Amino acid sequence: MRPNLTTQKETAQAARLQDRMETDPRVYASLDRLVRLQHQATGYSFLPRQPVHSLLAGRYASRLRGRGLNFEELRHYQQGDDIRTMDWKATARTRRPHVRVYTEERDRAVLLLVDQRQHMFFGSRERMKSVVAAEAAALAAWRALAVGDRVGAVLFNDRTMTAIRPRRSKATVMQVLRTIETLNHQLRAVAPFADGAPQLNVALQGVLRLAGHDSLVILISDGQGADKETTRLTAQLAEHNDILGIHLYDPLRASPRPGAGGGAITDGRLQVAVDFDDNRLWDRISTDYRQEMDDLRTIFRKMSAPLLPINTADPVIDQIRRWIGRVPRGASGGRKR
Repeated sequence: MRPNLTTQKETAQAARLQDRMETDPRVYASLDRLVRLQHQATGYSFLPRQPVHSLLAGRYASRLRGRGLNFEELRHYQQGDDIRTMDWKATARTRRPHVRVYTEERDRAVLLLVDQRQHMFFGSRERMKSVVAAEAAALAAWRALAVGDRVGAVLFNDRTMTAIRPRRSKATVMQVLRTIETLNHQLRAVAPFADGAPQLNVALQGVLRLAGHDSLVILISDGQGADKETTRLTAQLAEHNDILGIHLYDPLRASPRPGAGGGAITDGRLQVAVDFDDNRLWDRISTDYRQEMDDLRTIFRKMSAPLLPINTADPVIDQIRRWIGRVPRGASGGRKR
């Protein structure tokens, strides 16, 4: 009977630990927190006009389509009109200069691809990557809605994918956030790792079905599992849409720090003892990280698309504003490259 009693005790302890984790905002995203981020979704923009220091300025801004244009009217040229809007056929036919007048479309579709696969359930500092992904998605959704854009999403984990068509409504944003919370709370520390690489490409195919033309697609992921098919699908998206990558990473992988002593790592099925003082281990970790980053940068560089690095240690809103927002007066320090 002793083994059964031990098993029951361990099960009860695991259940109590899980209950405590469920209420920890660093471990699991909460709908209440994601909703409250609406009030922080200011000071940055995903439109072509960007501050000089923004990562989206310069060559990236020139590629951002923003909203589409609707033809409004053909009228006589007036001093100060942009010569690029000249209608040469009408000018030749009437022998008087004419320009074409356009108005900006009322909105555009902003599509969020949000990764909640098992390997996102990791964080050595402050919060899990999965929580950071949820917060970044919420900040992007609230900002898009605030400027009148339609918001949609493709949300996925290792097994399922949920596609939400873009609409300009708070109800749609709430649907996106509730789905993110549901997927986020399905993550478990003891769950076995699945081969989530194909699921990333399945999600990209879902985005392709929703995107159409002139959408802004924001990919929020740590990029694990990206392969040649990922490159092909992303390039196909970029042919008619704007792409913005938000790459999530943990500082432990970017800047490994030996000296943690012994410990264990597990994939949910097997557990292996590891000497964290072994410099060779950290060299391998940092090498793998650099290789992943090089692969991601190559994918986005081919599309001339920006890639925003967001870590798990600092507040997400501060990092977004640092990269693409307005820097408050008196702020010191530069951005990390």
